[in-house]
Amino acid sequence: MKSKLTTILMVLLAAFITIGGTTSCKSKKRLAREAAEAEYKSRVEQAVKDLNAILDDETLWSLEEKEARVQTIKDWNLQNAEVDDLLFQVEKKLARERAQKEEEERREREEREKANAADAVLGRNFNSIANAASASQANRVINETLGMFESPNTPVLIIIKQNQGFNDYDRPTTIEKYLNYVKDQKKATEKVHQIKYNDSGKINELELIKK
Repeated sequence: MKSKLTTILMVLLAAFITIGGTTSCKSKKRLAREAAEAEYKSRVEQAVKDLNAILDDETLWSLEEKEARVQTIKDWNLQNAEVDDLLFQVEKKLARERAQKEEEERREREEREKANAADAVLGRNFNSIANAASASQANRVINETLGMFESPNTPVLIIIKQNQGFNDYDRPTTIEKYLNYVKDQKKATEKVHQIKYNDSGKINELELIKK
């Protein structure tokens, strides 16, 4: 009798363990599913929020940061209609911004190259005027140089001192007067500091600084 009772208890215990294990396994799967669903919902909400912010220019992100954020959202592969529509709109917007930025960078490179070339030409011409063998030779170089400017009266500013980001200037002059001054003094004591151009590509302001 005692043996039979023991056997029955063992069977019941095994049954409880099996049932408990099955219930525990189902519970873990349910929790894992709920966690995955919660994470998916959170990512969708975050994606919608971020994409709308980019569309409405409500972020302080750089273009590169916005592009990186879009790529992260795409990598989530959310397969959500609202997110997909926003991604389409945002990618078009960022493509326009990228094209605009590249165009601005191209123009800036051209301006730098143009300024560097003009800097070299002006420096060379200043020295040629100062060291000209005759007045006629100096005048020829002066006329060539004036062709780079908007007019003979284009303002020339000469920095005589710089202090904590502020410039002290000599009395303003014009490019024609300055070139004739270099010819008369037979020396060029300034170098190009900054050049500004008009829409036609002519210099409309020249800033020099003492060597």
